[in-house]
Amino acid sequence: MAGQVSAVDDIVSEYQGLEAQLSDPTLHEDPGAYRRVSKRYSELQPIINVSNQLNQVRDDLEAAREMADEDAEFAAEAARLAEQEVELEEKLADLLAPRDPHDGDDIIMEIKAGAGGEEAALFAGDLARMYERYADKHGFTWEVIGLSESDLGGIKDMTLSIKSKQPSRDGAWSVFKFEGGVHRVQRVPVTESQGRIQTSAAGVLVYPEPDEVEAVEINEKDLRVDVYRSSGKGGQGVNTTDSAVRLTHLPTGIVVTCQNERSQIQNKARAMQVLAARLEQMEREKAEAEAAEGRAAQVRTMDRSERIRTYNWPENRISDHRIGFKANNLDSVLDGNMDDLLTALKDAERAERLEAE
Repeated sequence: MAGQVSAVDDIVSEYQGLEAQLSDPTLHEDPGAYRRVSKRYSELQPIINVSNQLNQVRDDLEAAREMADEDAEFAAEAARLAEQEVELEEKLADLLAPRDPHDGDDIIMEIKAGAGGEEAALFAGDLARMYERYADKHGFTWEVIGLSESDLGGIKDMTLSIKSKQPSRDGAWSVFKFEGGVHRVQRVPVTESQGRIQTSAAGVLVYPEPDEVEAVEINEKDLRVDVYRSSGKGGQGVNTTDSAVRLTHLPTGIVVTCQNERSQIQNKARAMQVLAARLEQMEREKAEAEAAEGRAAQVRTMDRSERIRTYNWPENRISDHRIGFKANNLDSVLDGNMDDLLTALKDAERAERLEAE
């Protein structure tokens, strides 16, 4: 309890400092600094709210106990407040528990068709729609940065930016981080005339999009820049100017494309942001590996055996192999109703983090 009190005191002190910064008009002149302060302020807000509620309940409980000997109604009130005190203490402990420091971050997501040809591209499109629908239902905004479609309207390669509409303790990373890896599908492809079930795969990469990417130095000599016309399905040109940009980072082989902005300059600037985020994630994973934290890295190949989840159409079943989660509501999940699945993954991560602590 003493440790919790000390932690709360530190948070209250930090919160008051952030509050003072937000009331300073000069902070608003620097959008980056304002967003950082607002984000941290939002992260601490739930802890402050529960702490204030707990202090109020304790004051009321003390008063009710003093009056309980004289009035039976106060005895009942004291019993109710005692239960509320325990509930708030548990809620505060949960809020103070160790958590992923990037949970409040926005993300970049890449979806790539893997083994399975056209069917894999169609499945990658299904995954993209699932994430977009979930984002729409839970207050996130999403933007397509780069897109390469197949002849039947599937997705060969897609890059998305997903952001919180408002700074939050639980940002896009807190939910979409679980999606990094290989996703396997079992169904009868639209291209299959014999009605046979086939297996194909799509890969998803997820990494935080930092508020500032200047922290990652990118030497122009390490870049190959190609410009081309934005294309639609099957490579059909949809733009009359060479505004789309492809960046290849020669030391790592990372390729980033952007075709969503209006001009070549804007597309290159956005592609540089995505590249910086990718490089920062690589450095983060390298540091984690060197620290031997043992946390599973995202799968970088389309190997069907290295899968995190299977989507079985004939049985309407979704299975997450990391935590043994199974449910027969695949149609609902693909419509963006991922809450039960993500809650199970969050609970497993929290248990793992507490055990590690």
